[in-house]
Amino acid sequence: MNNPFKLFFLFFSLLFLQVFILNNILLFDAINPYLYIVFVFLYPLKENKIPILFFSFLLGLGVDFFSDTGGIHAFSLTVIAYIRLFFVKVYFNKLEIDFPFFSLKTESFGKIFNYVVTLTVIHHFIFFSLANFSFHNFFNVLSNTFFSSIFTLFLYFIGSAIFTRNE
Repeated sequence: MNNPFKLFFLFFSLLFLQVFILNNILLFDAINPYLYIVFVFLYPLKENKIPILFFSFLLGLGVDFFSDTGGIHAFSLTVIAYIRLFFVKVYFNKLEIDFPFFSLKTESFGKIFNYVVTLTVIHHFIFFSLANFSFHNFFNVLSNTFFSSIFTLFLYFIGSAIFTRNE
């Protein structure tokens, strides 16, 4: 995923998919998949965080613009883009030296699962906390986080199984 054209295509295809297809899916008036966060998972690891933060902010801002959500997608996506290196170090035991050679394809499913689930739940919790912005709705925040995370993770793992070739 180090090719700039692939990253450009990933950015705009995830934006298009989220805005025009996934934002129109609403199960039980509360469950919505947010698959655009895959951009953070697939962006190449680098010591310099500025590019991922910038592109994550732009992607979130694009989703916010079309969803009329006032910046909460941008904020929540930028937060997980900022903390992802910490979780790469925790779950995959990688150092800065390993970053140019890191790929999710080479890691075990258990490590990938923990990494993706953690970042997804953090993103969704921040997103729904800002969307509700009230302690009176805390149960709604937790239930929306839980069920939307399950739906997002289901789509992510199905999509990665379909689009990843076994080599």
